[in-house]
Amino acid sequence: MLALRSIALFVVAAFAEIGGAWLVWQGVREHRGWLWIGAGIIALGAYGFVATLQPDAHFGRILAAYGGVFVVGSLLWGVVLDGFRPDRYDIAGALICLVGVAFIMYAPRGA
Repeated sequence: MLALRSIALFVVAAFAEIGGAWLVWQGVREHRGWLWIGAGIIALGAYGFVATLQPDAHFGRILAAYGGVFVVGSLLWGVVLDGFRPDRYDIAGALICLVGVAFIMYAPRGA
């Protein structure tokens, strides 16, 4: 159950961070304005908060594992919202990142 909670938090964190960065990108690069940028900044702040809710107490471990989640989430975000078509190397790299996340976060460790 703890792993499911952790995975759900990673998904929420990815949505907040990637969504926040995308909103800032849209506000600046696509000239959508300050409202978009402000919403992006709020979402990025929410990401920082959600990361603190992970059951593991080690900041470095959480952020390292989240890096792999971010890679996968960013590719998926691009597919859904920007029409990006990942190639086999994008997919292979994303799968390698998820294996890394699993090792970092969920490998059995001694107490």
